[in-house]
Amino acid sequence: MENIRRQLDAQPKVIDLYAGAGGLSLGATRAGFTVSAAVELDKFAIESHTQNFPYVTHLDNDIAKLSGSELLMRAGLKKGELDGLIGGPPCQGFSTMGKRQLDDSRNDLFGHFMRLVDETRPAFFLAENVPGILNEKYDDIRKAAFERLPKRYVTLDPITVKANHYGAPTTRTRIFFFGYDPSKMAAMTVSDFEHGSDVELTKVREALHGLPKDILPNWKADTDKGWSRTHIENESAFLNKVTNAVPLGVGNNSALEIYMEKRIVSGCIGTIHSPEVEKRYSDLGYGEQDAISKSIKLNPNGFCPTLRAGTGSDKGSFQAVRPIHYLRPRVITPREAARLQGFPDWFLLHSTKWHSFRQIGNSVSPIVSEYLLSVIFGKLIKGLV
Repeated sequence: MENIRRQLDAQPKVIDLYAGAGGLSLGATRAGFTVSAAVELDKFAIESHTQNFPYVTHLDNDIAKLSGSELLMRAGLKKGELDGLIGGPPCQGFSTMGKRQLDDSRNDLFGHFMRLVDETRPAFFLAENVPGILNEKYDDIRKAAFERLPKRYVTLDPITVKANHYGAPTTRTRIFFFGYDPSKMAAMTVSDFEHGSDVELTKVREALHGLPKDILPNWKADTDKGWSRTHIENESAFLNKVTNAVPLGVGNNSALEIYMEKRIVSGCIGTIHSPEVEKRYSDLGYGEQDAISKSIKLNPNGFCPTLRAGTGSDKGSFQAVRPIHYLRPRVITPREAARLQGFPDWFLLHSTKWHSFRQIGNSVSPIVSEYLLSVIFGKLIKGLV
């Protein structure tokens, strides 16, 4: 354990704000960073993050009330030792799926992210959000947030990322805001983050390869069947990411052990459908939407549409509409959702459908975050950060 901590201490450090279950954290660790601290107010999300990132300091603070000095202190860092501040401020206030209200309190969290950049002075920052944040009605919110940044930071134009262009099996599109201190990083442009021509595209069929197809409705969180065996036979860059690529100090020991020894994964949880619903789902063609549930049947030769998160208990505890499996008349399991978002099989999912789907739907694809943060990692000026 001490040897692992020493190795982690030798790597560049980031802090993940609004960390959720850890999509950005996983990408950062795979890119070569150490996540010194993760801040998340949702108790179920921070529980999942803690399970999968045991060497990270976890803070359940309200970021609006957290100062930069306290954040650094609790992360075990001094001013000047933080390499990156990363995070995805809650996006519901900006989302086209929501009401997009100007007075939504969650809009303020984008500004608090930039405030903490000013107060911690990292070498760079990377903030993720939905495309709706670029709507002109939010111009004043964005302007006020960026005015909090230190003058010496170079801020790039917003970076639009479509996940399937980076090797993930989903068309999920997000906006990334990136800025850096030119005394600590080599010069960067938006073009540095463009996907390479050698990126292997991943379609739904390959993304779900090896996962159990026959899921019974009574396979719940409290039964052994929720943990099921996988059978991986194909080889691809994507399948290597979801079956291997375990970063130093990441992963729940028990989940890792059972996966590496027996290829058994969590999250194969069933959903009860009536015979009438199963009939409707069976009759749908690929890409068609069920008129009642609004679920879309996945196309095995296409990409998964953006997975929705549903709502927390403060907003009515609604479960999100889930895609329908392309071979079976049922909605996808949490583990299948994790694959479609690019999470590895050894990543321990929450034991309930509601929270696991919320966390996956709210997460940045680790495939995307690793790509972007690897580019950033390569631009750090060694010896100054």
